[in-house]
Amino acid sequence: MTKDERIALISMPIVIIIGIGFAAAGSVGYSRVWGLPVYAFGVCLAFVIQWIVFVPSYLKRTEKYYDLTGGATYLTVAITAVYFSPVIDSRSILLATLISIWAIRLGGFLFRRIHKAGKDGRFDTIKTSFIRFLLAWTLQGLWVTFTLAAALAAITTPLKRELGWYTLVGLIIWVIGFGMEAAADAQKSAFKANSANKGKFIKTGLWSKSRHPNYFGEIVLWVGVAIIAFPVLQGWQYATLISPVFVTLLLTKISGVPMLEKRADETWGGQEDYERYKKETPVLIPRF
Repeated sequence: MTKDERIALISMPIVIIIGIGFAAAGSVGYSRVWGLPVYAFGVCLAFVIQWIVFVPSYLKRTEKYYDLTGGATYLTVAITAVYFSPVIDSRSILLATLISIWAIRLGGFLFRRIHKAGKDGRFDTIKTSFIRFLLAWTLQGLWVTFTLAAALAAITTPLKRELGWYTLVGLIIWVIGFGMEAAADAQKSAFKANSANKGKFIKTGLWSKSRHPNYFGEIVLWVGVAIIAFPVLQGWQYATLISPVFVTLLLTKISGVPMLEKRADETWGGQEDYERYKKETPVLIPRF
């Protein structure tokens, strides 16, 4: 067993324990599914879906359905939570709708991208290792748990309140974030589709204002979701407000920005136009 595989083996139970902790923190009320609070059932579902799809993915040594499964998991958990919640109100429907729109858009985009590219370079060294590949899928379950945390708590809580200014503010922020993420992805796709840009990096449109505008939009939209959810949270459910914080840390410190910045430096580092772009353009927060 390699060092990376030993690390993955140790990390697996830690990831699951964190998921159990969040399931406990977000569970309020008496409505249950198969003996579990609806919130905890949603968390379990997020992990189980990953493990089911992992089996054929590992057997075929493919990562092509990884992102699609992530998007489908968001949809499944959100809709399941609404269906089994004791009281369905307009806030629950709004949150489930926003999550579904985002998941369908991003999941479809990533699925098309990987099928066009043929592979995802992040998985080159791990998809042949059972434990490391399984950890990647398990981490996606934790990713869904964390990002959905506040929305899932608001949907499943028995405490219901009328929509107010929190909802309006949160919705506006979500629309801004969603719009920026979708526009940034569309601009980059169009840039790569142009054969004249082969071997070049994008520095136009939103990408002239930020080196990672899609990630900024992702963070902003989850802040909007948390704001919409906030008025009906109670007790330990306030811990679920870590959702946008988790998204921010993951994208800026772990799997998002650092990986892409390193790859970009390896490809264009030392080129005058790239170094100037890197110096003049913010990493994340756009400068308009």
